[in-house]
Amino acid sequence: MESIILFAPLVGALICGFGWKIIGEKPAQWVATGLLFLSALLSWIVFFTFDGVTEQIPLMRWIESGSLSTDWAIRMDRLTAIMLIVITTVSSLVHLYSFGYMAHDDNFKESESYRARFFAYLSFFTFAMLMLVTANNLIQMFFGWEGVGVASYLLIGFYYKKPSANAAAIKAFVVNRVGDFGFALGIFGLFYLTDSVRFDDIFAAAPELAQTTVHFLWADWNAANLIAFLLFVGAMGKSAQLFLHTWLPDAMEGPTPVSALIHAATMVTAGVFLVCRMSPLMEFAPEAMTFVTVIGATTAFVAATIGLVQTDIKRVIAYSTMSQLGYMFVAAGVGMYSAAMFHLLTHAFFKALLFLGAGSVIHGMHHEQDMKNYGGLRKKIPYTFWAMMIGTLAITGVGIPLTHIGFAGFLSKDAIIESAYGAGSMYGFWLLVVAAAMTSFYSWRLMFLTFFGTARGNKHTHEHAHESPMVMLVPLGVLSLGAVFSGMVFYNGFFGKAEYVGKFYGIPMTEMAAADDTKVEGAEEGQSTTVADAAHDGETHYGPSFAGNPGDGALYFAPDNTVLEDAHAVHWLVKVSPFIAMLSGLVMALWFYIWNPSLPRRLAANQRPLYLFLLNKWYFDELYNVIFVKPASAIGRFFWKRGDGNVIDGSLNGIAMGIIPFLTRLAGRAQSGYIFTYAFAMVIGIAVLVTWMTMSGGAK
Repeated sequence: MESIILFAPLVGALICGFGWKIIGEKPAQWVATGLLFLSALLSWIVFFTFDGVTEQIPLMRWIESGSLSTDWAIRMDRLTAIMLIVITTVSSLVHLYSFGYMAHDDNFKESESYRARFFAYLSFFTFAMLMLVTANNLIQMFFGWEGVGVASYLLIGFYYKKPSANAAAIKAFVVNRVGDFGFALGIFGLFYLTDSVRFDDIFAAAPELAQTTVHFLWADWNAANLIAFLLFVGAMGKSAQLFLHTWLPDAMEGPTPVSALIHAATMVTAGVFLVCRMSPLMEFAPEAMTFVTVIGATTAFVAATIGLVQTDIKRVIAYSTMSQLGYMFVAAGVGMYSAAMFHLLTHAFFKALLFLGAGSVIHGMHHEQDMKNYGGLRKKIPYTFWAMMIGTLAITGVGIPLTHIGFAGFLSKDAIIESAYGAGSMYGFWLLVVAAAMTSFYSWRLMFLTFFGTARGNKHTHEHAHESPMVMLVPLGVLSLGAVFSGMVFYNGFFGKAEYVGKFYGIPMTEMAAADDTKVEGAEEGQSTTVADAAHDGETHYGPSFAGNPGDGALYFAPDNTVLEDAHAVHWLVKVSPFIAMLSGLVMALWFYIWNPSLPRRLAANQRPLYLFLLNKWYFDELYNVIFVKPASAIGRFFWKRGDGNVIDGSLNGIAMGIIPFLTRLAGRAQSGYIFTYAFAMVIGIAVLVTWMTMSGGAK
């Protein structure tokens, strides 16, 4: 079953890419879509029937070189099962949605194969992503990692006639290569230190790595911290974290289904998956995990500030994605990996819903993307409006405080904020709360500018605005169910009591003690741990605690990792802080765009430097242009003009142009065609040879 899940998208990609001429373009698209729905169905069956015990499913022998041995196998555990349903569900719905969205695409009027090519790229991307999440070793993961990068390049630059799309595709590819270099160094380091790239071997060696020192560049480093940092650099590039984030908003140049698939639910979450997959190593790298927390929190804040002023509907959602990824990294950074995966799951539903909803708006408004030209659309496209409303309620975190009742984002986002506070990361806690308020503001701003108020922009476009076809609305309906119920349904497995989380992820458990200094026997013979008190309303908590060795379950929590208990024990004010932030953002959005719509323009004029700073995305692109792009271009021009032009073309080629013809003419004259000429040459050659041997003493 797992093999079918993995290879069905690859078969679909091959059929759409090469077989469409045989069976036809439309049948090829339906075959690819049908295979994706088959993968999705089987993925949900695996998810609900999985018993939590890690399983290795061998496929084939792959690479063997010296001590390096990597088989191609599927690692089946709870992390894999979660990613399977996320990837295949979103991808299958995006395939179906694309039938309607790409039906009247005007960018390729002269090409009859572009739709088949588009579906081939989508399916190939899905296969590469599945390769990544099912890997049982780092080489296989890196293969999928780079395959995802190639597929994203093809999809972002799908409108290859648009210079902006080509530039965005190249930018995404180059920026991701920076992060991938760090990832590759991390893989090299792990192989150097452990003589293996298999996850089981690496996880078993994690405690030893924490006691190992390696020399790298200019200093000695703790091996676990260094490797964890290098792996996180790879995650930063793929998940668009601060400093390696500039490619994400530009990637909106691709078709909207691409945005939903790549930049909402799958590729950008690969970095979060990597950190969680490597939790047995990350738990022994506290300094690296502090760095993860700081970067994640800062990313969430910076992206939220930029989203406040963007007017392109897709870019607003793109910066929202970047911000929500920051939340996930904060959860992983403080050691609450299950909360990171919880938000990854819920985010996949409501963010894909928002992207596809935005695509429905763009489709209905004849490809207009600027929200300044929207307004009053809720009666024109009511189904899209309600889908977007559900997505907005989910991302802003609407629910009943101090309960487990609410939209998906309410439960998963609150879990992360409580975990940050419980772990003692005040920097992470406060930045996430502020980011939650800004998320609420720009999300409701999007809704109010798009669906409320009066019509703005082109009158003809508004008059002919229309609802999307059913083939686009059905995916919105399915994703709406996930945006509403996924948080409540899966809460216990991701963020419930320790025994629920442990069972869900296949983590060995032991009984928790009543006092800080009590030694508790672990899951393995001879293992013990000190367990801290977890106070609930002033009472000492007795119950199960995580135990076992690194790699025993899908996730690993070190013996001193009590973040889950600490998160549940935080003060009620901490628990309601995200809800208060959500309300404050909603009220501000109402004030700015419903009650006093002239206020935003006046505020932007009064605070113009700040407005331009945010509108220009903190000037990261301009800064990178000065630091990296211009010097690189100058070096390239130097080697082109001076090296290739002056030295090679001007000098070497000039010399060659004189010497080569001379030697050619000389050789041509030697080929006279007369026997006596060749005999004379042989005599001269023998004379020279005898003379040389006599003079050098070789004739003795």
